[in-house]
Amino acid sequence: MGKNEIMQYVENLTEVKEYPEFKAGDTVTVTYKIREGNKERLQNFQGVILQIKGSGPSQTFTIRKMSSGIGVERIIPVSSPFIEGIKINKKGKVRRARIFYLRKLRGKKARIKEARYKS
Repeated sequence: MGKNEIMQYVENLTEVKEYPEFKAGDTVTVTYKIREGNKERLQNFQGVILQIKGSGPSQTFTIRKMSSGIGVERIIPVSSPFIEGIKINKKGKVRRARIFYLRKLRGKKARIKEARYKS
């Protein structure tokens, strides 16, 4: 059994839930299940999607938020069993697939224009 065959086998075992379509620049709230000892609780992580990487069960996305003036980033696998749900708060209008330039910006410069769609 080769490396590719093993990867295919593991990818077939992982169950991918359906989430709304999002891209870089969108502001989303990820409800994440956190286990502390034998207790479980839900925690929301609201931030801007910086990038989406990979495809299928191995797809991940990087989300960034500002917490007390400090930038906090989290890389989350889409197929993670700890994700309860993803809610899109705002569709962003950016012209890049990876918006790492946002890390250097502060205050009003770090705002992302909202995309306006025809309804």
